[in-house]
Amino acid sequence: MADPLDALRALMASHSPHLDALVVPSEDNHQSEYVSTRDKRRAFVSGFTGSAGLALITMNEALLWTDGRYFLQATQQLSERWKLMRIGEDPPVENWMADNLPSNAAIGTEPWCVSVETYQRWEQAFLKKKQKLIQLSTNMVDIVWKDRPPAEILPVNIHPPEFAGCTVAEKLKDLRAKLIREKAYGIIISSLDEVAWLYNIRGNDVAYCPVIHAYAVVTLDSAFVYVDKRKVSSEVFHYMLENGIDVRDYDIVASDVSLLASGQLMGSSRTKLSGTESHEASKNSTSVLGDDRNGEEETKHKIIWIDPFSCNLALFSKLIPDQVFMQQSPLALAKAIKNPAELDGLRKAHIRDGAAVVQFLVWLDKQMQEIYGASGYFSEREGTHKRKHSDTLKLTEVSVSDKLEGFRAKQENFRGLSFPTISSVGPNAAIIHYSPEADTCSELDADSIYLFDSGGQYIDGTTDITRTVHFGKPSAHEKSCYTAVLKGHIALGRARFPNGTTGHALDILARVPLWKNGLDYRHGTGHGIGSYLNVHEGPHLISFRPHARNVAIQASMTVTDEPGYYEDGNFGIRLENVLIVNKAKTSFNFGEKGYLEFEHITWAPYQKKLMDLTLLTPEEIEWINRYHSDCREVLAPYTNEQETEWLKKATEPIIIAS
Repeated sequence: MADPLDALRALMASHSPHLDALVVPSEDNHQSEYVSTRDKRRAFVSGFTGSAGLALITMNEALLWTDGRYFLQATQQLSERWKLMRIGEDPPVENWMADNLPSNAAIGTEPWCVSVETYQRWEQAFLKKKQKLIQLSTNMVDIVWKDRPPAEILPVNIHPPEFAGCTVAEKLKDLRAKLIREKAYGIIISSLDEVAWLYNIRGNDVAYCPVIHAYAVVTLDSAFVYVDKRKVSSEVFHYMLENGIDVRDYDIVASDVSLLASGQLMGSSRTKLSGTESHEASKNSTSVLGDDRNGEEETKHKIIWIDPFSCNLALFSKLIPDQVFMQQSPLALAKAIKNPAELDGLRKAHIRDGAAVVQFLVWLDKQMQEIYGASGYFSEREGTHKRKHSDTLKLTEVSVSDKLEGFRAKQENFRGLSFPTISSVGPNAAIIHYSPEADTCSELDADSIYLFDSGGQYIDGTTDITRTVHFGKPSAHEKSCYTAVLKGHIALGRARFPNGTTGHALDILARVPLWKNGLDYRHGTGHGIGSYLNVHEGPHLISFRPHARNVAIQASMTVTDEPGYYEDGNFGIRLENVLIVNKAKTSFNFGEKGYLEFEHITWAPYQKKLMDLTLLTPEEIEWINRYHSDCREVLAPYTNEQETEWLKKATEPIIIAS
């Protein structure tokens, strides 16, 4: 296949004005982290398949920016025509463009795929040399991508109330109260998971993420969803109508946003309110918007709320700038703080998921011994390393990850994986977001570490777990590194901290044991997780990155605990549990702040033979023993006799001779 760089440069040269550079982001129209196959434009252009990155093409250079999770992967996937730009080490893309492109340079981009925040940051950087951002009317990548996958027509599904835990009416009422508080008339909701959460709907438009390509617009008296109507059954259409939601075509969202800006967007199905609610809404609406009889005055005060990180430039361009309220979406935090039904569902989903992981480990342990003569999960003796079968019988990174998916698929409420399984052996485990391919993946090796990071989508919750194991004799260095990661994992997981603490403050807890040995990792330590939604969910996170200071960790949030260590060309280690944030009972309450702690809801043992017990404190060993005891008790009803015996052995207490 011809390199798309040449075709794109020809289009850039023929464009009026001539383009000095073309930006190709990873994101789709909704600024999604994970995008559908047909929206993977940056991957098509560059060959780099990681979920995060940005391509910049000039007439003489091609550059790819990505973060520390993908440095190694990018070096392997990019051709010699591309230069890797390491985020955090190399200049940001806007600085590079401002410094390296000529004065008055024209920089083209697809306005639907660039957020308002990104656009404004770039515009500021371009001021000193009067460079211009050109909003392209047609996506140039789509022109040269001749075999771009077609759009799939997949149905919109209603998320059952017993799992959602909160009705659409309740969510809309809460959202409108927040609009009134900010003196806003309406809000544009662009994030796919926010649309799905608000309207209690799910879909399959993006692999691994149960979302629908849709926008939502909510005003004080109307609600809209913009979606391909071919995806909407009569049942779903009636459901929307009952909840006061107008179903409109996806392609008219831009024209409707123009109407919204001018105060002319009218809904055909107004939200049904009780008498008291109707009176309060009317009273509050009047105080915000002024007297309805004065149309001009009303329009002047029709403030529209957008989230600058998720709303794209194309929609922002339809608004009147001084009537836009730019702030993080109020749905982000509301979605992150789980209600009791969501928390109950997440706990149950993680138990079934843990059972699947244990079943997989039991199977894999047996296979490694039978096929490769490995010493196995428990023994540290040298294996025979002699195949007991012909070379045609082998385990690969892909075949074992498929087997893990099979164990998950047998669990109640399973709907699919929550992200592509990271199944990695030896050097591949050092690639933080490694994605094995059937044709090129490695065979399992009894002498190498095996890391698997995986998760499931269940109708009652989303899961994400990482375990690192060795079926042969681990080296002292591997054990030391594994134990340092485990110590950081425990330190964060058993932390107790005051309300108002951010994930930026907590991140250090997981790194200190590694820092003591001069080790570290290039990714964050924890992310939120959805309730049958995206596996990565904000707005909170546990990370060294500055934006982790923006949102405090709060009760009823979910967050992962996943430190790691990666040695390029050798091995990788990561351990990950999902945690629920709970209120803590403390002897004192300094400052009357209230305190929080974590509840682990992921269930699978840590491999004891990878631990260097001399590096663990008595408190850490006590924590491991207690977790393993809980693991055994929680998973016992889901395992057969053979699995139960294996789990019993895997979770036997660690006893240190006095």
